[in-house]
Amino acid sequence: MPQTFDIVVIGAGPGGYATALRAAELGLSVALVERDATLGGTCLNRGCIPSKALLTAAHAMHTARWAPVTGLQVQVTGFDFGALRDYRMRAVDAMVKGLAGLVAHRGITVFRGQASLAGARQVTVTPSPGCEAVLRYIKAGVAEPVGDWMRLDAANVVLATGSRPRPLPGEPFRGALIDSTQALEQDTFPDSAIIIGSGAIALEFASLWSQTGCEVTLLIRKDRVLSGWDRRTGMTLTRELKRAGVNVVTRSHVTAVDTGMNLGATVHYTREGEEGERQAYAQLVLAAVGRDPVTDFDWLAAAGVALDDRSFVVTDPRGRTSVPDVWAVGDITAGHALAHRAFEQGIVVAESIAGLDPRPVDETTVPQIVFSLPEAASVGLTMDQAKAREDLVGVGETVYPMMGNARMMMSDAAGSLSVVTGADADDPDTQRVLGVHMVAPDASDLIVEAQQLVGNRVPLAQAARLIHPHPTFAEAMGEALLKADGRPLHTR
Repeated sequence: MPQTFDIVVIGAGPGGYATALRAAELGLSVALVERDATLGGTCLNRGCIPSKALLTAAHAMHTARWAPVTGLQVQVTGFDFGALRDYRMRAVDAMVKGLAGLVAHRGITVFRGQASLAGARQVTVTPSPGCEAVLRYIKAGVAEPVGDWMRLDAANVVLATGSRPRPLPGEPFRGALIDSTQALEQDTFPDSAIIIGSGAIALEFASLWSQTGCEVTLLIRKDRVLSGWDRRTGMTLTRELKRAGVNVVTRSHVTAVDTGMNLGATVHYTREGEEGERQAYAQLVLAAVGRDPVTDFDWLAAAGVALDDRSFVVTDPRGRTSVPDVWAVGDITAGHALAHRAFEQGIVVAESIAGLDPRPVDETTVPQIVFSLPEAASVGLTMDQAKAREDLVGVGETVYPMMGNARMMMSDAAGSLSVVTGADADDPDTQRVLGVHMVAPDASDLIVEAQQLVGNRVPLAQAARLIHPHPTFAEAMGEALLKADGRPLHTR
């Protein structure tokens, strides 16, 4: 006997569970189908939460090493890896259990199993690998076997199947060549590591491992990390990584990775403008060159759900796919592969299904963050992107000298902050904040204000009138806005 719901969500990562939570809040009946034993997807279980738990330890190590400069005598003897593992697992467990409790409280029915579209409004659920039956959860943590298959009928189906780590071309993950999930599961930190990539995952592991005394080599293809970001931000963070002891090899191209019976791996690579091939050896090699959408299902193709040339599900601005009543959110849609973007997508889809008229997600207002040491954050347009827009005029960039900020001077970090401004072509006299890009110890929190200014299209003159407390890292934003508005206070 099939069960009927207003919405069936396939995948319980950030996009999936956000859709479910908001839909239930709006009074819709919701089923959430998840293949894994716990809710939360990659973010809670294998990504955001465990990695930030480890980075918290790295920050503590960094602070302890800087403490003698302030007169505090601290002796650091190393890590208790068992305690660190327990700390990481407690953080994940607390978040996962909290989510399960919230889902149950909202009246959402959870099924553990493998889902497939049997029709535009029908989902078949079969047991997950290692399970003999499909499991149903109405109460958090209380499993009820419901047979070796289950049919769910739905007025709407939401796809939220997430993404997986992308391997190097022709080099599958194996042995010492690992992905980010395997890197998080290491019980000890490596003595030496080669990291291939220049995005958030690569840079966070470079910061983490270098703080523990690991000899880190970072192989990047461009002249700076975060090459798709604002140039000043990427150059600043590249410099700071080098200052922290990371060996950054620019303009490199990996040709092969040797992994044998012994521990470790050898990476073969070339460098632009140089003759011959080079080699580097390390205990671990982390390939962090991006993630691919998990859309390679036969049932997805059979259902007629359109994909683009990169295997992302094609949607309209509110998440509708090519199949009526089938929606998609999260990493399987083109755009920033970030949990907070997926949260908002889920809210938009749920509200659209409920008959509301939500504003679609604007990719230019999605903050990007790297939890490195120091952190990097960005929102909105870069200078080059703004200049390329025909609907913008009077585009300019204001650079604030971060070392002029009192709190920055007190920290063991350098940084950068730039504000991009411009006016709409049909309102050339009103300058607005179009983008903010920064490197600073607390950039992940500082970018929140910038997102509000960019997302709400606040006129620069109004933004510059906002009062920032002194002395704080956030004061740098206020000073930069004043400078952009032609009224610098503590800067020239």
